[in-house]
Amino acid sequence: MDTAELLKKVRKIEIKTKGLSSDLFAGEYHSAFKGRGMSFSEVREYQFGDDIRAIDWNVTARFNHPFIKVFEEERELTVMLLLDLSPSSYFGSSGQFKNQLIAEIAAVLSFAAVNNNDKVGCLLFTDKVERFIPPKKGKSHILLIVREILGFEGKGSGTNIGEALQYFNGVIKKRSIAFLFSDFMDDGYETPLRIAARKHDLIGVHVHDVREREIPRVGLVRLRDPETGRERWVDTDSQTVRNHYTAHYDQNLARFSRLFRQVGSDVISVDSSIADEKIRQRRYLQILHSFFRRRDSRR
Repeated sequence: MDTAELLKKVRKIEIKTKGLSSDLFAGEYHSAFKGRGMSFSEVREYQFGDDIRAIDWNVTARFNHPFIKVFEEERELTVMLLLDLSPSSYFGSSGQFKNQLIAEIAAVLSFAAVNNNDKVGCLLFTDKVERFIPPKKGKSHILLIVREILGFEGKGSGTNIGEALQYFNGVIKKRSIAFLFSDFMDDGYETPLRIAARKHDLIGVHVHDVREREIPRVGLVRLRDPETGRERWVDTDSQTVRNHYTAHYDQNLARFSRLFRQVGSDVISVDSSIADEKIRQRRYLQILHSFFRRRDSRR
């Protein structure tokens, strides 16, 4: 993709997603994530009715008079986007490729964050960490992230969620809101996932296509694995073959859902195979709305 084409795509996604973020998610984003932490503000003299658990005993002893610690909600958050852009994300049966939907939703969340004066960072990975963009504020920074996603050309040939989470755990020290986008066709990431879920507010965004679960009945076809490069002939007329294919997908999805549930992290699932763009967009907006409202109701 040349520079002119890339800039055109960046501008298009900016126009499309910036409006969605400001019009639809300003209040919901704020309600869902703001005030998750408390930071120390000051000490003041104890007043009748104050919580005695907030007494600062060191200051009280120094002045021989009770003082309490005052905390305030943390107004600034760090939003991290962990994006699986491995070769399997370059797949789409009838709507967008999965990587295109990832870019679009990541942009919506980024503009929602920047509208609330939060920092946004990004980590792009395949079977290795390909690009890390440290969290910063501002529209120009968001456009940099969008440009990097749209123009991404990875060197890796597979998927390694565990390595991406390990890197993330090591480089981001402050608690963040972390959205992990992937089709989760991987395993072996349980330990770094548990660590990330303890340190951060982690949300799994499962991006999928209907053809990853169901093979159409079209006779003998040659299929190629985009990550290993292996090819094989498959008889799609065979009910046994189709059942095995679906069962494998369902087992992988169940493992992903179970892991996230065990570590106490939320999960969102979005479908890239909806052919009509407006319907596809409306669907993922409804999913985000529902997610934000559910988070807000648990506060």
